[in-house]
Parts: sequence; C-alpha cells; structure tokens
Amino acid sequence: MYTIQTNASGTRSMEISVENLQTIQKYSLFQHLIDSNGIVDESVLEKLKLNIRSLIASAEGNCKDLLDLCIDVIYHNNMKAFGLHQLILLYIKWEKEVEESATPVEEA
Repeated sequence: MYTIQTNASGTRSMEISVENLQTIQKYSLFQHLIDSNGIVDESVLEKLKLNIRSLIASAEGNCKDLLDLCIDVIYHNNMKAFGLHQLILLYIKWEKEVEESATPVEEA
C-alpha cells in the first residue's frame, strides 16, 4: 500500500494499492494521457475519466479491477490534478521497481 499527497499543502492524502497500480499498467491508462506540454491539470483528469468510462462500456467481460480503481482512486473526493500528478509519479517509480525486481542480477 502506498500513500500519495492529493493537495499542495499536504493536508489530504490517498491510499493506493498495488492492485490499483497493476490495473493502471494492465490497461495502459497513462499511455498518451499527458499532452506534449507535460502539464497535469483538470483536463487531463477528465480525459482519464473518459478513457476509463469508455473501457468499461466496451468491456465484454469482467472489469471489476477498473471499477475498483474508479471507486478507490479516480473518483475519490480528494482526487484532483495535483493528486493525479502524484499518482503518475508513484506509478513511474513503482513500474521501475517492478522492472528491477524482475531483471536477474548478474554476478561479477
């Protein structure tokens, strides 16, 4: 379980589970999400919400993981642009840790 700060003053935070991060990875939710300016604002959060709604609407099978992500993170009362930026940074860090743990270490 990870904790991210969801506002600049640090008075609000949110718990992010490994399952949430795995869902983001499974559906490549952050792929092509941010424009070339690199700024995460409310429009980026709305774009993410629309992308997830579209995935759920077109899903033929079980999309419980996406629904859990929506309830726990994306539509959480504290989730704003600042929180999304922190979530993206956490995801990048987590993905790097996963890659490093999966790569066998060569002995010298």
